[in-house]
Amino acid sequence: MSNSIAIASGKGGVGKTTIAVNLSLTLSQMGSKVSLMDADFGLANAHILLGINPKKTIRDLLKNGLPLEDIIETGPSGLKFISGGNGLIDILNIEKNSKYQLIRALNPIQKNTDTLVVDIPAGASENSMTFASAVDKLIIVLVSEPTSFMDAYTFIKTAKLDHGIHNFSIVVNMTYDEKEAENTFVKFRNIVNKFLDANLTFLGGVPRSKKIQNAIIRKLPIVLDKNAELEKLAFQRISKKIIKAGENNNNGIRFFSKDQ
Repeated sequence: MSNSIAIASGKGGVGKTTIAVNLSLTLSQMGSKVSLMDADFGLANAHILLGINPKKTIRDLLKNGLPLEDIIETGPSGLKFISGGNGLIDILNIEKNSKYQLIRALNPIQKNTDTLVVDIPAGASENSMTFASAVDKLIIVLVSEPTSFMDAYTFIKTAKLDHGIHNFSIVVNMTYDEKEAENTFVKFRNIVNKFLDANLTFLGGVPRSKKIQNAIIRKLPIVLDKNAELEKLAFQRISKKIIKAGENNNNGIRFFSKDQ
């Protein structure tokens, strides 16, 4: 049975796409058939981190009626990749019907996909919430900074109160070690639980690492670097925990829904 995961963040600059790419590749390396969709329209850069130069993007599906199979690229470790395009201003704020069209358009890949990972736009925009509401599991990327806490809280508040999302999985990025990551998570959860009845699950931390910074520059995902054992271990921990994380079963349009 296929499942879907969205990678979100309250603000930009916290490493959301780096997490999405490396998590997708780690799940592939662990034996899952994984598809990654970059839904950060107009600002999409997952293809850069993957070292892929996509010939077609989501724009070709939505604007030109191209079938989904014609825009799928194959990346490292057999990862299937759907590019959101970069600098495509005309799809930055696509209509609700177009977002639903895109969600439905992914149905044909369900039979060949164990896990769909969706890299959604940063912040609590309508685009972000549409995709966050359409997945089984929602991961929020957080860093140990007041602005990140505030914006991630705003995202969770909007998702909970306006869209009925209750289960949130948290990845703490740019940490010195796993203990610091867990302490950051506990502080954030305490803040959220003061005001909201939401279920937050700690998936793990990703280290603040020069190897990761260099991997981004080299366009080589860190989990493909044979010398990055610590970093690969972090993504393996997260991958194992996300399998057991709480799911959201909202009504409405959903990826791979039989009711569409």
